[in-house]
Amino acid sequence: MQNSADVWRRVEAKQEAFIGLSDRIWGMPELNFQEARSAAEHVAMLEAEGFRVTTGIAGIPTAIMGEAGEGGPVIAILGEFDALPGLSQEAGVAEHRPLPGDGAGHACGHNLLGAGAMLAATVVKDWLAAQGIQGRIRYYGCPAEEGGAAKTFMVREGAFADVDAAISWHPAPFSGVNEADSLAILLMDFSFTGRASHAAAAPHLGRSALDAVELMNVGVNYMREHMPSDARIHYAHLNSGGVAPNVVQAFAKVRYLVRAAELPELWRLVERVKKVADGAALMTETTVRSEVVSAMSNLLANSPLERAMFTNFERLGPPEFDAADRAFAAKIQATVGEDDIVSAHRRFGLPVTDAPLCDLIVPLEARGAKMIGSTDVGDVSWAVPTVQARGATYAIGTPGHSWQLTAQGKTPAAHKGMVHVAKVMAATAADVLTDPALLAQAKADHRERLARTPYVCPLPEGLEPSLSM
Repeated sequence: MQNSADVWRRVEAKQEAFIGLSDRIWGMPELNFQEARSAAEHVAMLEAEGFRVTTGIAGIPTAIMGEAGEGGPVIAILGEFDALPGLSQEAGVAEHRPLPGDGAGHACGHNLLGAGAMLAATVVKDWLAAQGIQGRIRYYGCPAEEGGAAKTFMVREGAFADVDAAISWHPAPFSGVNEADSLAILLMDFSFTGRASHAAAAPHLGRSALDAVELMNVGVNYMREHMPSDARIHYAHLNSGGVAPNVVQAFAKVRYLVRAAELPELWRLVERVKKVADGAALMTETTVRSEVVSAMSNLLANSPLERAMFTNFERLGPPEFDAADRAFAAKIQATVGEDDIVSAHRRFGLPVTDAPLCDLIVPLEARGAKMIGSTDVGDVSWAVPTVQARGATYAIGTPGHSWQLTAQGKTPAAHKGMVHVAKVMAATAADVLTDPALLAQAKADHRERLARTPYVCPLPEGLEPSLSM
């Protein structure tokens, strides 16, 4: 912990360049595995800062890694830079104004996530050199977190095999250690094939693939009463068979996301969903083919690293937002419902207040409501001891994956929150690098958890990243 003040000064000295990187990535939103420009920006910054850069990690063109230092423990700091479809928005405006173009937008804050993580890694690199300490720091630029599961593929291919500990973060309404609670997830496509015919003259000769998709969706919806309350199932039509209602649709395709608290329950749910698909095909006299696209494991906690990170949060205190930051956040809050604001507090186990922006550090023992998503950081956490931060970068009550979140991606409050959490990550990495006992405790905690539940990669054997998803 004695390293914190020096590390924080170094973050402040470097912040402007990485705020610029974050804003550039915000301005070039790219979807899963298509992040060529964003990855190039990250590579250029790594090279300018003197990292040894490797591209094409695990055979993924936009997966990158920068390393610095020699010998000693290897600490990974994980970044992301993928965007989401259909969520473009003018920056700094508290009303819905989509930008012209393909409609993609940084509605999960990954422009901040990657730049903030690299800022922390760069500071640790400089600090190691200044102190003459043995150790290596790596920045992993990880694409396709939004369903592509790039980190899961990277883990499978051994990209983290020699890493001693990993650190990451995610933009959030509040600052604190991320509770290691996420849902395992499997992304699967179901393609139905039937027989086309004239819908008026010969409907009896047709076998509708669209009917099969609709019946599958009905059947899965009837499952919801009979599955664990913390499990989730979602679907989206990828191909509804065309736009002509006077044709019996011969082909239709639906994508399913199945989530569960742990992998064994996930596999049970997936098998049930597949049975519903088979039933829909039987009812419509069509055929169905299923194909896994990606999968992610649930997060594995690490108590020693979480305590170390929380100590740095406590010493640093919450982000220093000003009146202008709070005024804009209040405008954003006016575009959402009271339920969104209440839900945000409950997710973090906090009492509801009127504050539009975070003004505290979430207590380590706080336990929020079970309203959680999924992340491919989960698979990294099974491979190496891992800890994640939450950094306050947007108004309390902002829905995830919304135009409101995109609108706040370049605000002064977002920049302050990014720099704030970079200080915490860098100081935590410095603690691990200089405290052999902390690293030993983190590894022992990790071994004990794996002894109870060994890691099994959720990706089917032979599955390759869906680079064109």
